[in-house]
Amino acid sequence: MTTHSEGKGLPNPKNAYRLRIGRYCEPGCLYLLTTITQKRRPLFHDFQLGRLVVNQFRQAHDEGIVTSKAWVVMPDHFHWLVQLNNKTLAELMCRVKSRSSLSINQAAHTNERVWQKGYHDRSLRREEDMRDIARYIVKNPIRAQLAARIGDYPLWDACWM
Repeated sequence: MTTHSEGKGLPNPKNAYRLRIGRYCEPGCLYLLTTITQKRRPLFHDFQLGRLVVNQFRQAHDEGIVTSKAWVVMPDHFHWLVQLNNKTLAELMCRVKSRSSLSINQAAHTNERVWQKGYHDRSLRREEDMRDIARYIVKNPIRAQLAARIGDYPLWDACWM
């Protein structure tokens, strides 16, 4: 069982190592991925820094590693719904987090840790409605009161919209 931060539904960094226990990934399956910035710093209030994360989502998609279904970059975390194609979840997340860290630090003229260790993944069951999960993802900014409508928030996308 994954331990979550109180009221946030996100992994508790003290127990991040537990997220790897029993982790299994399979090409062709759908996964909801979540990771958090170091110390929950709201780096992505800066739109340009958030776009650097988005660029890594797109690169992974364009390289055929995943098929992106939906994503949102929130001020201190992201949610990304993907169909895994030809890498493991660990390889994908290592790639996205390391490459986005490099570009964020370069743009911000810093050399700081961007992401907390680990990530949360959830495999979607076949009977789950992928569109409902995607709607949940892209409505995060509304629930966090960062936008009144999804179109008002700039750091999201879904293949159906």
